[in-house]
Amino acid sequence: MTNLKDEHGPRRRRAALVFLAVALAVAALGVALYTADVPGNPPGFYIDESSIAYNAHLVATTGRDEHGTHWPLFFRAFGDYKNPVYVYLLAALFRLTGPSILMARLLSAVLGLLAALALGLLAARITKRREAALLVTLSALLTPWLFELSRVVIEVAMYPLAVALFLFSVYRAASRDRWTWGDAVCLAATLALLTYSYSVGRLLGPLLALGLAVFATRANFPGILRVWLAYALSLVPLLVYAWKNPGALTGRFQVITYFAPQSTAAETALEFIKHYCGNLDVWRLLFTGDPNVNQIASIHGAALVLAATFALSLAGAWLALRRGTHEAGGRRWWVFVLYCLAASVVPASLTNEYFHMLRLAAVPVFLLVLTAPAFAWLLEEGATHQRARRAALILVVSLTLAQGAVFQWQYHSHARAPRRTHLFDADFAEKILARALDAPQRPIYLADALAIPGYIQTYWHATLRGVPLAEFVRLASDAPPPVGALVISTEENCPGCQIIARSDPYTLYTAERPPSERTPLPEGGFRARLRVLEAPARVAAREKATLRVAVKNLGPVAWPARERSGGKFQVSLGNHWLDARGETVTHDDGRAALLQDLGPGDELELSLVVNAPRQPGDYFIELDLLQEGVSWFGLKGSTTTKLPVRVE
Repeated sequence: MTNLKDEHGPRRRRAALVFLAVALAVAALGVALYTADVPGNPPGFYIDESSIAYNAHLVATTGRDEHGTHWPLFFRAFGDYKNPVYVYLLAALFRLTGPSILMARLLSAVLGLLAALALGLLAARITKRREAALLVTLSALLTPWLFELSRVVIEVAMYPLAVALFLFSVYRAASRDRWTWGDAVCLAATLALLTYSYSVGRLLGPLLALGLAVFATRANFPGILRVWLAYALSLVPLLVYAWKNPGALTGRFQVITYFAPQSTAAETALEFIKHYCGNLDVWRLLFTGDPNVNQIASIHGAALVLAATFALSLAGAWLALRRGTHEAGGRRWWVFVLYCLAASVVPASLTNEYFHMLRLAAVPVFLLVLTAPAFAWLLEEGATHQRARRAALILVVSLTLAQGAVFQWQYHSHARAPRRTHLFDADFAEKILARALDAPQRPIYLADALAIPGYIQTYWHATLRGVPLAEFVRLASDAPPPVGALVISTEENCPGCQIIARSDPYTLYTAERPPSERTPLPEGGFRARLRVLEAPARVAAREKATLRVAVKNLGPVAWPARERSGGKFQVSLGNHWLDARGETVTHDDGRAALLQDLGPGDELELSLVVNAPRQPGDYFIELDLLQEGVSWFGLKGSTTTKLPVRVE
């Protein structure tokens, strides 16, 4: 017996040293990957990143957001409301370090690393095998979805960590016969973290809380009730905020959802099923990723989950349900994980877009948890077909490392791709702001298009340079800059200006002349002829389509062009959507403004982007001109143009 101990002691020590070396190598790999080329990749700083970082800086230094609200629960920005957890974390960091893009991006990187670590610790608890925990951690570090979320300064960067912490708390509670008040507090706190970290959490949090009923027994049901009670109390600030600010937390959802008053319950249910199934698209998961080419957190056309990870998650789900009674919490735990995976797709499935990777950010966490029993099975000692299992394990790890390396190459090779430099406003600081600051004129005026609030880039980058914001004046959407003023604008035109520099969508210019006088057109001025040059006969529901239209002025006076995006009395081409009976479905849809005055008898071509209705069917697009703030031309007797369109 003594000889046997002597023989196994050194072997255990060698195994422990080997494990420690491998664990340190995985940790070093994770730190190297997640901090590589930070903050240079992505290049520049996306407009939402600047909004979050600027407000975090203000909170850190003044306790107020950009609108002067003292310690806000939600941060108003661009017509939306940012969630508080990430902003306050960043504010705490800026309080220590001062504002910088480097520290902001490092915060997201650290949150990504902590999410991988939390998943590894959870796997260790589930499998009781440190090797399985290490392999889950490695898979998490190399998962493209989690890596990409950790590269940008947005609220969802911390969502994988929040989900992992919640699952850790659930597993801890599930290992007991009776849930304590400590369990209730931990679970309620992590549910609240999910709810206040990202907008989808306002639905996902309650769904996951409801799922705790899976663990209900006569012994621990009072404990589950305590969780629900504590979580409900944590929602009181949110409910009070929503009551005091009607529409603040739901306005964005109304814009992005397919829910419509004219839709029947059956039609809405069918849309939900279509979107839910579309969000389970394995091809996108493993090959092409988010379909939105302008998705800031992803490389377009790249996989989001590694093939080996997905295969292991399927195997793990089967093994867990077959053998789950041997785990803490029994089969109930794995039923709960599968329920959470199914529930995590629900919030995104209520919106128009398919496979929106930010709204589905919880999905990869549950997939990685499901790999734990598969790794444990491959690592079992003394099992049947052990050689085959070891060979499969080597193959899985090799594929994970190989595909992970390919993705890293893809990600870094796209760092300076034109689309990414444009999306992240990479040239704004040097090409626009630096040249504006070098000019002698003060103040510098900021003139934004209604849909592009570029002022926040100026505020943030000026803050980084230590430039007082008193040197800038933000113009109202209909206010012209003074003659001779220096202007940074996101508008597509600047009549009477001398352009100094451009970096789409930003223009730096000097205002050369006063604005033209604008007045309502006389009654005889509302006369036009519209000729459709190009238009689609069919368009997908809720999709955009572009029409080319020739517009001729048949009136006796010139039509005024747009000078400022919110300016009064400008003339624009617009459209209405009518159903097959001629009833109005959408009264005011697209806009294409005149960018130059159009004199009597003159004609020009405009491109109008229209938005198809939500429901398929036969429709008409009715084209008409309007003078903003006055009237549609059709209401003044001008002839409109109707086009039949099939919405599919």
